[in-house]
Parts: sequence; structure tokens; C-alpha cells
Amino acid sequence: MRNALSVDVEDYFQVSAFEDVISRKDWDSRPLRVINSTYRLIELFEQFDVKATFFTLGWVAERSPELIRAIVESGHEIASHGYDHTRVTKFDSSKFREDVVRTKKTLEDISGVQVSGYRAPTFSIDISTPWALPLLLETGHRYSSSVYPVKHDLYGSVGTQRFPYEDKESGLLEIPVSTVQLLGRNVPCGGGGYFRLYPYAFTRWCFRRINEREAGNGVFYMHPWEIDVEQPRLPGISLKSRFRHYINLGNTEKRLRRLLADFSWGRMDEIFLGGAIRS
Repeated sequence: MRNALSVDVEDYFQVSAFEDVISRKDWDSRPLRVINSTYRLIELFEQFDVKATFFTLGWVAERSPELIRAIVESGHEIASHGYDHTRVTKFDSSKFREDVVRTKKTLEDISGVQVSGYRAPTFSIDISTPWALPLLLETGHRYSSSVYPVKHDLYGSVGTQRFPYEDKESGLLEIPVSTVQLLGRNVPCGGGGYFRLYPYAFTRWCFRRINEREAGNGVFYMHPWEIDVEQPRLPGISLKSRFRHYINLGNTEKRLRRLLADFSWGRMDEIFLGGAIRS
């Protein structure tokens, strides 16, 4: 049973938790640390002979086209993460269309390959954006991985399905990030801060449960900044955001190596497009 490995290509200063501290107009004044960190992930994945999907910001692609080409040349999938990490809930339908069309064209022009997938910044497609998935289909996307069926203060769509499903309105394939059900609740286990917070043994148990008991393909995601131990520590952020962002950065790469060795991995498009859809 193969699991989907994915990377959200954004820099540390572009995360939603920092948007009230770092203005977008100041982004270009900061060194792009995401470039070296993403190359490190490409090299690490090569060591384990695995391929992944890189959901990439158009903003990053414009400033480092050579990185985008390196991702594709290494056999990985390029997918869209929106242009500048603006959450979908901050758009109306017209502005969202502009954002996804601009990003898709940017990535395709640079990479020379078709972009099929989209992941909303901060998993921000929910019941307040019913137009989002139909617009993704209309603009040439074949799947979305924008739903995290958990309760969280920044994101989450409690009550949505845990495994890939076709959106009823558009028919677009939605591929949620992995969770397990414990005591009647969906417990997040698909990566990000949870991967750094939980003991590795729990993440391994969750993916084994998904693969063996539920016969499902797991979906894991991470960010390049999560292996960047030397990234700047930003002043003026809340204690909660500081904890979430910086906890266990020094252990991420070691845990990731174990995860890559313990399970079989592949690209989102290879695993889910054209396969059976679980209801």
C-alpha cells in the first residue's frame, strides 16, 4: 500500500500564523531560505528512491524558476499552492479564479509540464467557499488536497470524509490529509506540526492503521522550513504560534528519514488519479 508524500513549498515567513507580523510587501527583502531547504528534500527523497508532489507557491516559482525545473527533472510532481499563500476564505470567487489561473500558468510555463493538483493555503477550502472546487475544475485542475477533516483554530472541515472523494457539485477529486478515528474523533496524523509534536511511534501507528486496517492510502505533508533549524526566530509572535512553528525542528529530518524507510511513498497524481475512489 503506497502513501502520498507531499511538500508545501513556502518559506518560513509566509505561513499564515505570521501574516500579522510580516507584511507581504517586506517578503522580497528577506533571503529565500526555502530554496536550499527544498533542494535538501529533493536529495533526501533521492536517497530513499521516492517521488513526491510539491505544492508550490507561484511567488516562489517566479523567484526561483531553476528550483521548479529541478523538482520536475528529479521526477516529482509540481502542483499549485496558490500564488502568495492567501487563504481561499479571503477571496471572492472572481479573485480566487484569478489566483489559481495565474499560479497554474506560472508553474506550467516554468516547468514545461501540466499542473493537475491544487492545495489551498492553510487548508482553507470549507463550507464558506462552495465555489472553490467547481472553479478548480473549470480552470483545468484534476484534483484538490485542500481539506483537513479536523477541528483546528486556523483550519478544518469537521464532518467531511477522511478518504478521497468526488465533490458532489463539481465532480472534482478531493484528497484529504490523513487522520485516524479515535474515540469518535478524527485525530490529525498527516504531517506538519503534528509530525513534530507527536512521538514518531504514534505517526507510524497511524499510517499502519490506515494502510492495514482501513486499506487506505495515507496522505502526508510537510514544509521545507521544517528542516531549516537555523531559520530566524521572529519577535512579536504569540506564544502559541511560536510553539507550533518552532517545536522539534531539530528532529524533523531524523523522523522523516524513519518515515521514508518505514512506508512506501509516491506522488499524489500517480496514486490517486484514475484509481478507485473511496466513498
